Amino acid sequence: MRMVRAKKALGQHFLKDLQVARRIAETLSDYTKLPVLEVGPGMGVLTRFLLDEGHNLSVIEIDRESVVYLQEHFPELDGRIIEGDFLKLDLGELFSSQFCVIGNYPYNISSQIFFRILDFKDKIPCCSGMLQKEVAERLASPPGSKAYGILSVLLQAWYDVEYLFTVSETVFDPPPKVKSGVIRVTRNGRTSLGCDEKLFKTVVKTTFNQRRKTLRNSIKPILGKECPDYNLPLFDKRPEQLSVEQFVELTEIVERNLRTSPETETPA
Repeated sequence: MRMVRAKKALGQHFLKDLQVARRIAETLSDYTKLPVLEVGPGMGVLTRFLLDEGHNLSVIEIDRESVVYLQEHFPELDGRIIEGDFLKLDLGELFSSQFCVIGNYPYNISSQIFFRILDFKDKIPCCSGMLQKEVAERLASPPGSKAYGILSVLLQAWYDVEYLFTVSETVFDPPPKVKSGVIRVTRNGRTSLGCDEKLFKTVVKTTFNQRRKTLRNSIKPILGKECPDYNLPLFDKRPEQLSVEQFVELTEIVERNLRTSPETETPA
């Protein structure tokens, strides 16, 4: 039987435990009526269970060798195997309505994948899959945790994030040097942040770029050294202490000050 060589440059670690693959596939059991896109199917261990669950499945794979393998072993996916880079794929063109995303995500691009999910949050009600345990924990971390960061806030603004289970490095070929974690993110009921979304992202990124400083100091690249609201208790906090709602509040304060101080420019 033809096998696919794992390529280090692509961060490939092929899952070989069928029970783990089944559990990952079951994370989308509530979404069998929506199309599903699997990212990086490799040799299709997860693909098989997704098809068995009855999903309307398409897959995207950047590795030519894996694409050939999938074409040979999954004839039912004829016309639905996309050879390409998920990060460059025009998801809006591929799917005209809502769809779900799943995968055994390459460690080296897993954070970028979830930033991409956010770009299409109105079309993606659920995304699940496996990534490096440390990154999975970061996405699910609550405020106050050392792991809580930029992507934690941006993702949790729009999704409920569940850390589901940990996967040993021994169930992969070749085994990675770290454990993996399986998460599921499901759209929450939020339809608007109530503030400027672009400015919200800028505020989150700017403050976390100096996460050890209080907001009074880390927000200065946006608001400058002098701001009448710096005496508010909120500015005594560090970014990892703020909930999504408090970041919205902070963004509203920034927005108000930028309106009254037109000479202050928002960083790109």
